Amino acid sequence: MRKPIPDWIRPAARKRQALRELAPLLRGAGVHTVCEHARCPNLGECFSRGVVTFLILGERCTRRCRFCAIDHGPPVPPDPQEPARVAAAAARLGSRHVVITSVTRDDLPDGGAAHFAAVMWQVRDRAAAAVVEVLVPDFGGSREAAAAVLAARPEVFAHNVETVPRLYARVRPGADYGRSLGLLGQAAAARGSGVKSGLMVGLGEKMAEVEAVLADLRGVGVDMVTIGQYLQPSPRQLSVTRYVPPATFARLAARARSFGFREVSSGPLVRSSYQAGQHYRP
Repeated sequence: MRKPIPDWIRPAARKRQALRELAPLLRGAGVHTVCEHARCPNLGECFSRGVVTFLILGERCTRRCRFCAIDHGPPVPPDPQEPARVAAAAARLGSRHVVITSVTRDDLPDGGAAHFAAVMWQVRDRAAAAVVEVLVPDFGGSREAAAAVLAARPEVFAHNVETVPRLYARVRPGADYGRSLGLLGQAAAARGSGVKSGLMVGLGEKMAEVEAVLADLRGVGVDMVTIGQYLQPSPRQLSVTRYVPPATFARLAARARSFGFREVSSGPLVRSSYQAGQHYRP
């Protein structure tokens, strides 16, 4: 049985109206958003402002993370026309901060890195003034794949650790905490700044473990971090173990800043790309 959702978790806008207005444009453009596929609680707020996070490389993930609502199963080959469609949609929306993420594609030799780069170059061609942020999978630990994405020069390179190491086997089967830290460290060494990660609370972690993750992230050079409440997208995913009160998010934010993160976003409805444009500073 689901725990009752507390009063402090209230999306800022209704979904129905926002979907009615923006979804037809996205469908007509032939693009997908993680906002819809992952059932983000902020969908109404973001769509009402014309803000989306593009989902590339298909609608099916090759992994089965137990917190995620995105479909799993055999994926389709990358669509060579998708980069142009995403760029056209970003231009039509007038996006000033374009966030691009993907399903995990362990079936591809480069994990989809070349496709990420192609989307970025197309976006720069069609929306030259936009800041480009990528939220990437771990590419199976391939340094060459990560380097290909970094070579396309995103202003923000993000990869989420999602949870504490102790919970990886239950929450993120197929992922590896050390591998994720290695990817983030590679990005930080190449860039110096603009490297971002995020994690959820409410999955059974202890606050001391969360603080240890924050220390690890800062230790490898991550300078932007998001912390949000895990919300069960459907009965198929893991149940929420507890709802963390706003005061605890404030304490975690203060702790993160004490470690030296230059950008911290911490709150019940915070997600890795939520208000990304507002939190980005060159």
